[in-house]
Amino acid sequence: MGNQTNWNWDPAPESTDHVKIKEQYQLFIGGRFVKPANGEYFETVNPANEKVLAKVALADAADVDKAVKAARKAYSNVWSKMSGAERGKYIFRLARLIQERAREFAVIESLDGGKPIRESRDVDIPLVSAHFFYHAGWADKLEYAFPNKKPSPIGVVGQIIPWNFPLLMAAWKIAPALACGNTVVLKPAESTPLTALKLAEVIKDAGFPDGVVNIVTGDGGTGEAIVNHPGIDKIAFTGSTEVGKKIIRATAGTNKKLTLELGGKAANIVFEDAALDQAVDGIVEGIYFNQGHVCCAGSRLFVQEGIAEKLFRRLKHRINQLIVGDPLDKNTDIGAINSKGQLKTIQAYIKQGKKEGLEMFQPEIALPKKGYWCAPTLFFDVAQSSVLAKEEIFGPVLAIQTFRTVDEVIAKANNTPYGLSAGVWTDKGSKVFNLTSQLKAGVVWANTYNKFDPTSPFGGYKESGFGREGGVHGLEAYLNLN
Repeated sequence: MGNQTNWNWDPAPESTDHVKIKEQYQLFIGGRFVKPANGEYFETVNPANEKVLAKVALADAADVDKAVKAARKAYSNVWSKMSGAERGKYIFRLARLIQERAREFAVIESLDGGKPIRESRDVDIPLVSAHFFYHAGWADKLEYAFPNKKPSPIGVVGQIIPWNFPLLMAAWKIAPALACGNTVVLKPAESTPLTALKLAEVIKDAGFPDGVVNIVTGDGGTGEAIVNHPGIDKIAFTGSTEVGKKIIRATAGTNKKLTLELGGKAANIVFEDAALDQAVDGIVEGIYFNQGHVCCAGSRLFVQEGIAEKLFRRLKHRINQLIVGDPLDKNTDIGAINSKGQLKTIQAYIKQGKKEGLEMFQPEIALPKKGYWCAPTLFFDVAQSSVLAKEEIFGPVLAIQTFRTVDEVIAKANNTPYGLSAGVWTDKGSKVFNLTSQLKAGVVWANTYNKFDPTSPFGGYKESGFGREGGVHGLEAYLNLN
């Protein structure tokens, strides 16, 4: 629906017959689903049609306290005393169960978060099981990972995750924590709690000892209760830089360890010797992947002047072909915006771009009348001083600039308080290595974009946070190394 060719794809919706979503979800504490102490619940909504999917328990400080105590008991009595090989068996079992139920997880992710089923099915869920498999393998090899050290678990870990990759972010956090011998209290995002609660069911099915993983749903107040709880030994947070700064202030002066993966304003740099068609696909992948709701999204595009017009023509043609619509339709490229509030934020940035008099391009598409939708948007000749070039939009909006020299684009790309990721497109390996050594970004992709692997560490510099997730570097964040 809405591509600019002379033909349209027939609808190819993914079936939901195999998916079981309860009308009401409780908290997962101590190996059981329990009602919230205050008896309060909130609704989680399908952003594609604004229909309520389920009512979810709203945890308060009392519930968080109960979860932390359950995690401490499991840590002290069972999990920290278990051999790494035994812990690995549980994590391997969980990885296999996720694979077996991958189709159900993928559909729930798209229903609750609005992302296209192709991404949920082909990217998110396979990576979830891959992270559990990878970390299960490390559980009995930590002394080899850190030679001449005595690795030991930290204790009870509080983990707070965002809504852009709900289940994948849970896997990024839970898998290394468990492999290293810690126990967990996890809070999923308020707008996308369902796959985390489905994960709790699978954890229960896998036979994990009670209290090893606890999942408490709720809002910002729930997250605050986790951060401030004296029984938490470490906080792992993925989310906005603003909230990250609050967590730093809240944990200052305590003995809590801290890792933060925060916002980004990634630079995607295309040189005139790049393979243009490949670069265009990478640009589209970089910004419209997950509706642009990725902190590492390539939301700033830098194009060398000599190829600018040629690349812009191809980019507009490619965007005209993108299909915006039902997230469960396998033809869909761009699904729904996650929430009404986020859509308003994106629309405000688009309005600002128009106010600045920037050249704007959007494909002429008929957006669905129900739900939260935004057409893919390009802004050209964006100034370095523009808010579109400086602030994280978290939506399908691309700010485009041109450059002439390598030194110029490095200076422009680094002119941001963020430093999470970047992309470089060129056929010269020497140019790639020159830029990777000078770009202030935690991850730099070369001739590709948004590729993730559990063996590779991910994280940022400056206001994009500190600490790494994935790889051996990610294990270090969940261990005391003496």
